[in-house]
Amino acid sequence: MPHATRLTPVAAPITDLHERILTRLASWRPARVMVIGDYMLDQHVYGAAERLSPDAPVPVLMAGDPRDIKETPGGASNVASCLRALEAEVCCFGVLGGDPEGESLRRHLSSMGCAVDGMIVDPSRPTTVKRSLIGLAQHRHPQKMFRLDFESREPLGRAVSERLLGSVLAAMSQVDVICIEDYNKGVCSPTLCHAVIEGARALGIPVLVDPAAIEDYSRYRGANAITPNRSEAELATGMAMPLDATVEHNARLAARLLGDVQLEAVVLTLDRHGSLLLERNGHPLHVPTVARKVYDVTGAGDMILAALAAARANGFAWDESVAFANAAAGLEVEVFGAQPIPLSSVRRSILALAGHATGKTRSLADLMVELAVHREAGNRIVLTNGCFDVIHAGHVAYLREARQQGDVLVVGVNSDEEVRRQKGEGRPIFSERDRLEILAELHCVDYLIIFREPTAHELLKAVRPHVYVKGGDYRPEEVNEHALVRELGLEMRLLAHRPGLGSSSIVERIRKLDAARTTTGT
Repeated sequence: MPHATRLTPVAAPITDLHERILTRLASWRPARVMVIGDYMLDQHVYGAAERLSPDAPVPVLMAGDPRDIKETPGGASNVASCLRALEAEVCCFGVLGGDPEGESLRRHLSSMGCAVDGMIVDPSRPTTVKRSLIGLAQHRHPQKMFRLDFESREPLGRAVSERLLGSVLAAMSQVDVICIEDYNKGVCSPTLCHAVIEGARALGIPVLVDPAAIEDYSRYRGANAITPNRSEAELATGMAMPLDATVEHNARLAARLLGDVQLEAVVLTLDRHGSLLLERNGHPLHVPTVARKVYDVTGAGDMILAALAAARANGFAWDESVAFANAAAGLEVEVFGAQPIPLSSVRRSILALAGHATGKTRSLADLMVELAVHREAGNRIVLTNGCFDVIHAGHVAYLREARQQGDVLVVGVNSDEEVRRQKGEGRPIFSERDRLEILAELHCVDYLIIFREPTAHELLKAVRPHVYVKGGDYRPEEVNEHALVRELGLEMRLLAHRPGLGSSSIVERIRKLDAARTTTGT
């Protein structure tokens, strides 16, 4: 295997890797992605599971209305959903049954903003449906009890297959990257895969494959990359897993696949151990993931494929793409069921992994990433600003009340230069670094940011909070930012001023006391 001269994996330089990803994310654009594969509808029936059946040692699910079934996209549909969450433009190509479930899945894809012209109806087969029974033990966390599958694994008929392939080839030139999501349900036949890969290669479009659990990967030959897990790779290579799988064993799996399937790269997913990346003419690279509390692994593989595709379409190197995908999949396993992870959440995770999200002080760019996550969660963002030089009880009461106006409090703090300009020589008493350190200890403060402009206009334009809070004996029209607040359509609230607790008056009192002591010699 000349492309893999060393089979001992090296560890990726993680801090440098995440810094490079943050740089890439700054110029992120919506990728145009084609998703081909086995589209499924996931159905969830919820109920209480608090007793065993009297006639068999099995739990009883006390469901509600049998018509009250939660439906979500699954299989290739979930890849499309994950890509939409990563801000990609998605066109879907697959097969649906001529049944209500097929219509429901089409509606779900359309409502997500996916193009569905490539979804072919085949009345001779059912739409693939995975119906899960979800029990809530003592009304706590949901747990999957049982699953019913409705599907056909028969190959597509010739006419349907040719129609699907024709629509794929006709639309191929309009996309940046192609994803093949194969669950071995009859759609991703060798004929279709070969034709898609050959057509994409002629156009210079990369093809990424999440392979089925099958023994023969020849149908994927010539793709740019595949993303099997370790057990799938062992099945496809016939290389038995040792009792204690070593990194060298994983590297040999990747090397075998790279050569046999004639790939550009193999991304071997290793659950909690992250991924192993092997590029042609390169050395195996172990890209670890952060240790997380795993709640449900459903959808993690779909998230990996989607994140890799979006990253590669944005010019990420392979190691950057894998680390980005690891971060996205790590967030996926922390939630129940297949839930798409928004780009803002992945960005926030990368920030934390790069060490940018420690403490409460943020740069403006990092703050924007974290606030996007709060907006998606429906949290109300509150912004206030000030010098906060010589912090006192009035400041504490004011900030506590400001925090009560919403869910997240951002405090803009004037720079030392601006405090000096506003307050005169001898101010600030405490440097901006000291003021930030003191404010960070207040539980009511969520984020801190230094701003260097005379007013908060630019900060307001960037943050665009739900509520802008000011303190003191002002009328709204006397606030410098009043016109901008109205222009942006924001809410402004003025909080009561506590007399006698202004920083300037406190500083003046201290100076007078100090002068008196100096005069009397005490």
